[in-house]
Amino acid sequence: MEQNKYDAAITYEYEKNLYINMTNQCCNSCDFCLRNNSDGSLYADNLWYHGGEPTKEEIWEELEKQNLNRFNELVFCGYGEPACRWDDMMWLCGKIKENGSHFIRINTNGQADLITGRNAALELDGKVDAVSVSLNASTPEGYDHICHSQFGLDALPAILKFTSQAVFNVPHVRMTVVSTMPKEEIEACKRLCEKIGADFYVREYIDK
Repeated sequence: MEQNKYDAAITYEYEKNLYINMTNQCCNSCDFCLRNNSDGSLYADNLWYHGGEPTKEEIWEELEKQNLNRFNELVFCGYGEPACRWDDMMWLCGKIKENGSHFIRINTNGQADLITGRNAALELDGKVDAVSVSLNASTPEGYDHICHSQFGLDALPAILKFTSQAVFNVPHVRMTVVSTMPKEEIEACKRLCEKIGADFYVREYIDK
């Protein structure tokens, strides 16, 4: 990792994708979050920012150093919820698209509407190619029990609304659950996805 004043990776590579570590902010405090165990992960040694977070211009400067054409996808993910910096992320998506036909994916908890106070998914059209939404529960109560959103029981309905709108504005939309969930709950989540029209994916639990 190239040293910077934040002492953390702004971008990191994994499996031919470039991941953009937008923020350490998050509106959730999930029981299974890898942030509970360390400052980094198998993807990068240190993703935890110190002394503030990079500006959108600093993130763009970091991206300009890269040959973006060698990556399959540019993924807004990192060590926080990228929607916590929604406007900066949309600005960056616009800059990326202005400079090439790069495939952009956002990994999110789907609470952008609650974070921004508007129908955020409508702003994805033409800027984002794929959205992956962490679902993790089939009921508002179940979601609150394991994800502890600051928005409480409003979180899951907002996630489903955001995803249902994203389906009409983004070419590739999927919802994911963690593999350690009970089989019955995984099936219930799959039915929610089918109702919305999003793809469904069971991701392996990562604890480091």
